[in-house]
Amino acid sequence: MGVEERRQQLIGVALELFSRRSPDEVSIDEIASAAGISRPLVYHYFPGKLSLYEAALQRASDDLAARFVEPREGPLGARLLRVMGRYFDFVDEHGPGFYALMRGGPAVGSSTTNALIDSVRQAAYVQILSHLDVMDPPARLELVIRSWISLAESTALLWLDGRRIPRAELETQLVHDFAALTAVSAAHDEEMGTLLRRILKDEPADGPFGDLLGRLMTLAS
Repeated sequence: MGVEERRQQLIGVALELFSRRSPDEVSIDEIASAAGISRPLVYHYFPGKLSLYEAALQRASDDLAARFVEPREGPLGARLLRVMGRYFDFVDEHGPGFYALMRGGPAVGSSTTNALIDSVRQAAYVQILSHLDVMDPPARLELVIRSWISLAESTALLWLDGRRIPRAELETQLVHDFAALTAVSAAHDEEMGTLLRRILKDEPADGPFGDLLGRLMTLAS
């Protein structure tokens, strides 16, 4: 097996182990055993667990960022719902690793880790702007999108702690949250109001945004 092929194998093995348990609980010996090689050989490819964790984290962050990519076709609400489905697929598959990354792990606080987390957030931000067809976002819109991304992160972390709310409900709720954040901002700013009207114009009554409007009208009646 070539050097790069072996490195990629080790990253894959480490990512699988880090996804099932907190990285603090996974040893180099366990990674070596799962990869079918000796402990010294692991150190031949990576100087320590931290560097291997960061390499696994790079692969995971690339995967997570790619899950925000969605064709610009159809109503925005349906697009966001598909994105949330893939986002929670990732959280479901990499639960302990995702939790360790966001709340505390061997590389948390390092410049590499912070840069990777920020790169995922930025990729999500750019994708949402693309779906809104906005090139130069005003400050209020940037606040809405970045707040929503942070809300998705915190919601996923809370869901992992016992999974007490059905996942599908949270995915829909997060799409509703995006609409709600945009609506509150629109109530204070005409530019955001114009954007919201443009979004809702193409939304079907049976879509996620239409569902939210129906629920709110029922509450207000």
